[in-house]
Amino acid sequence: MSTDHHGCMQRKPWEVPFLAESREVVGLRRVVRMHLGFWGLSEVIAPAQICVSELVANVIRHVGRGTPTTLMVSMRGTRVRIEVRDPETRALPTLIAAESDAESGRGMMLVDELADRWGVLLGADSKIVWCELATTLTSPFGHTDSPQVTRAEALLASRGVGHPTDSESSHPFSVVMVEQTVIEVIADLFHWLRAHGCDLEDVLDRAQTRFEVALDEAS
Repeated sequence: MSTDHHGCMQRKPWEVPFLAESREVVGLRRVVRMHLGFWGLSEVIAPAQICVSELVANVIRHVGRGTPTTLMVSMRGTRVRIEVRDPETRALPTLIAAESDAESGRGMMLVDELADRWGVLLGADSKIVWCELATTLTSPFGHTDSPQVTRAEALLASRGVGHPTDSESSHPFSVVMVEQTVIEVIADLFHWLRAHGCDLEDVLDRAQTRFEVALDEAS
């Protein structure tokens, strides 16, 4: 997860080099889950994990176990883009009509069903198989809707912060201003809790637990 010089989280591209082995898939799925959760895109965690599994399985099956491979995840506008790069330029993925009970050939069918679009980029000594998943974001710097976010927006509105659908809200600097207001609200709540003799650490632990449960339910 990256931050700009104002301290506001941005959905920055990231990549993970690995050797194409079946045992690596679990770790890659976990990393995808973590990053998309941080990005506030829990809605696409499940399809993203499936796409990663299938693209890596294609490398293992058609290029070879132990092949040096790289997983790259980024944003393309409001879509999540997943790329898997390997050094073989001849073994290209093919979309075939595999039977539902077939043991192979269903990988790209799943990717085709789950992704908004997919393709292959050929280089001089490598290829990239990519796919893009649609989100409910309305702008690259936007957010997905949930009851919790709606309540937070109502609270921020009471502090004079504009609604995120305002024209300037998609600009990262406006996000920094909202972040500053959030910090002020949290600090005020800390003062209220302390004034009423509440245990701040206990409240924070319970809030963190509730937050993580909501993320798990959303994904």
